[in-house]
Amino acid sequence: MDLFEQHRQTITNAEAPLAARMRPRVLDEYIGQDHILGAGRLLRRAIQADQLSSLIFYGPPGTGKTTLAMVIANTTRAHFISINAVLSGVKEIREAIATAQEKRGMHGQRTILFVDEVHRFNKAQQDALLPWVENGTVILIGATTENPYFEVNKALVSRSRIFQLVPLTERDLKRILEQAVQDCDRGYGMLQIELEDAAIDHLVNVSNGDARALLNALELAVETTPPNAEGVITITLEVAEESIQRRAVLYDKEGDVHFDTISAFIKSVRGSDPDAVLYWLARMVYAGEDPRFIFRRMVILASEDVGLADPNAVVVVNACAAAFDRVGMPEGRYPLAHAALYLATCPKSNSVMGFFDALATVEREREDDVPLHLRDPNRDKNSFGHGQGYLYPHSYREHWVEQQYLPTSLQGQVFYQPSTQGYEDRIRVEVAQRREAQLAALVEGVGVGLPEVLTFGPADSATDRWLQRTLGQAGERLAEVRDRLFSLAPPQRHHVMLDVNASSGLLTWEAVRRVPEGNVVACVRNETDATALAEQANLLPELTRPLILQSMLPSLPDQLERELPTYRFDRIIGRNAFSQERDRASIVQRLLPWLQPDGQMLFAESLPYATQRIYELLDRTRLGEKLYKKLTKAEDAIYHDLENGLTNWREDDWRSLSPILNVMVEVTVMPTKTLMQITPALVSRWFAVGGDRPSYRDYLARNLSATEVNKIHELVSQQLTNQAVSWKGAIALIQIAPGHDVPATTA
Repeated sequence: MDLFEQHRQTITNAEAPLAARMRPRVLDEYIGQDHILGAGRLLRRAIQADQLSSLIFYGPPGTGKTTLAMVIANTTRAHFISINAVLSGVKEIREAIATAQEKRGMHGQRTILFVDEVHRFNKAQQDALLPWVENGTVILIGATTENPYFEVNKALVSRSRIFQLVPLTERDLKRILEQAVQDCDRGYGMLQIELEDAAIDHLVNVSNGDARALLNALELAVETTPPNAEGVITITLEVAEESIQRRAVLYDKEGDVHFDTISAFIKSVRGSDPDAVLYWLARMVYAGEDPRFIFRRMVILASEDVGLADPNAVVVVNACAAAFDRVGMPEGRYPLAHAALYLATCPKSNSVMGFFDALATVEREREDDVPLHLRDPNRDKNSFGHGQGYLYPHSYREHWVEQQYLPTSLQGQVFYQPSTQGYEDRIRVEVAQRREAQLAALVEGVGVGLPEVLTFGPADSATDRWLQRTLGQAGERLAEVRDRLFSLAPPQRHHVMLDVNASSGLLTWEAVRRVPEGNVVACVRNETDATALAEQANLLPELTRPLILQSMLPSLPDQLERELPTYRFDRIIGRNAFSQERDRASIVQRLLPWLQPDGQMLFAESLPYATQRIYELLDRTRLGEKLYKKLTKAEDAIYHDLENGLTNWREDDWRSLSPILNVMVEVTVMPTKTLMQITPALVSRWFAVGGDRPSYRDYLARNLSATEVNKIHELVSQQLTNQAVSWKGAIALIQIAPGHDVPATTA
């Protein structure tokens, strides 16, 4: 860059709009999008480590897509090339690729190619990029306001990570406003500006999550407001209203928001919510949507979602559409709202969908001939007998007769399912009665016999399934526990999760799969488990590996404070994490500050009192009735010892945390039954002496003599060793969320 070019660039930067001048230069200046850039999120770690793969940023205008790309440009050691798809074509793409090849060949330097408005590239232009992205010549960063799954080449999408940017929150916008007013180099820090609270609230509200709209309004307000005698520029509510008079509504008639908004409108009508219907209708009208498009959708909906529940619905909508054409806008909004409210409040039925079942049958089944008695008799009645046997309904009472109208192979098939809503409920009984009469006539010989319905499969399929279950039942049970636990509050792809007992890896690896753009922190109790988990993690790409901490559960909050002080978790999970902990309330209380405001804790804890009793597996006659009763009493006492917090707790103990910690607690008890092999090693553990924890033998010894315990040990060894037994139990699925707004429930 020569001196003239440098001077021109300096002037351009100085005269640039406020929104351009205030673009963040580094990651720490970037405000908002914490769901992808918060502490521990994958994208933040990738930028900081300069280990980016191809990315596509997708979101509405003013949310920071281009800004984030510029932050990457200022951070990365790679060569950064920026082009705009509106102004560029294949020629610019080839020049960028040539530069990338030169940098790679001569300096071993990677190249990041940023394509703004990437959805504006046509298919040929996007195809020109594909081979160079695929072989790593360039790392693509695309920015788009349109859904990349529809607007960007599928091959490019499949080779990129997609991050969705959302409209900025009020808190984010206020921080941006404050930053612009205080920044002396790029903002208005050299001026004395006084923003009234009402003006701030108005600017933030009307900018609608768009930082660019907010800064443009601030710039207009400041530049057009003269200072007072003290040199202070006061931005009042009136000034703010003049600077940004109309809310910026994101609405492109060919884009995502157009389809998303009409989808919300239709679903609100289908859901019979008139308030939501009026809101979404107003959103579309305010944004300039063509009312005729809305009417077309309502005509479709009147048949698809209302149908015969209210046959007048389609009549009313058509009448309102005709009224709209007659009066035009703005008065046409009355019939528009009239039609929408009628559809929202009338009964609903989608029984017309039976047509598509019939259509699918036509596409799938062999096409049968028209039954002889239904054929046209006008041309060949005498030769082929077409129309013979037809029963004319008007010749019968009630103008109906039990006659078969479907092809032979489909007689008895049901396509139309009347609902119990509105007018359709009145005809439902009549339709059912006539079907019954037709079926009765069919059985009596009118038409052909009923179609045969077959359920078939390999002769030994049940045996095969049983064998598979017995071979892997424990794994299946654990997988079911894992899946049930995650289903309580499914994590989003960008979430940060903490597994407080990751020794087995059961929940950890599922969490890694579920949050590919987030992060997982895995806590283990000892070095052996940490080493094993790390060896498995090494098989994954570095950025997707879980962070491994070694700590006992009570000291985990202190460990987090030392090693990950900025982290806050969307989910804290664990399986049997509290099996060795008596003071559950204290541990949960200390973990709560590490949750995001809308975060949740999910724990799966085996219920000791519901576990299989060993005495139930023994032959009581071989033990003797007296000793068997003593064993029963001694074993049951293990789970009723009030002083033993490890074996006597109940699910209600977790529910009791709700008022104590001001949290929502929901507990679901999940009964389990597993085919378990009783190995010699397991029997040895049951009857071990002198371990760190009391064994089954130690508990029995509190109520039985040594001779009695030895006799029980001997019978267990003889009767159960190497036997597969059905082992029952129960697991408490515990869901904890901050706040106390929702009452705990029991499933």
